[in-house]
Amino acid sequence: MARSHSGGRSGDASQHLASDVIWIHPEAPTKPALGEPCNGCGVCCLAEPCPLGMLVSLKRRGACRALQWSEDDHQYRCGMLVHPTRYVGLRTLRPDGWLNRLIRRYARRMIAAGIGCDADIEPQAPQTPAPPAPPPEKR
Repeated sequence: MARSHSGGRSGDASQHLASDVIWIHPEAPTKPALGEPCNGCGVCCLAEPCPLGMLVSLKRRGACRALQWSEDDHQYRCGMLVHPTRYVGLRTLRPDGWLNRLIRRYARRMIAAGIGCDADIEPQAPQTPAPPAPPPEKR
């Protein structure tokens, strides 16, 4: 599903136009209100990477490369909290290994996990039927 948005994490509406489109999984939960607990809607990370996401995605705009869809939970997850070494070039390390635990602790602090929704973005369903979503590597 494509949804347009306005605003951004910084709240500066001039950074994004209302016509910006982000591709959201159709089963993703609805975005919570600003300050409410995160529910894994993915809107913030699909719109733009956080500072940590900028490092692992090597970009400042567009969907974060570390964002993962969880089929089991029907919500998005930050890959830096699930299996961080996949995103720093060490894919073969065990998810429960000491380096993953260390990076996960740092990532949790960097993305302010558990603090609440900080995305000043209001997604809207598109007015016209959206074309199919591009594959993640093209976003």
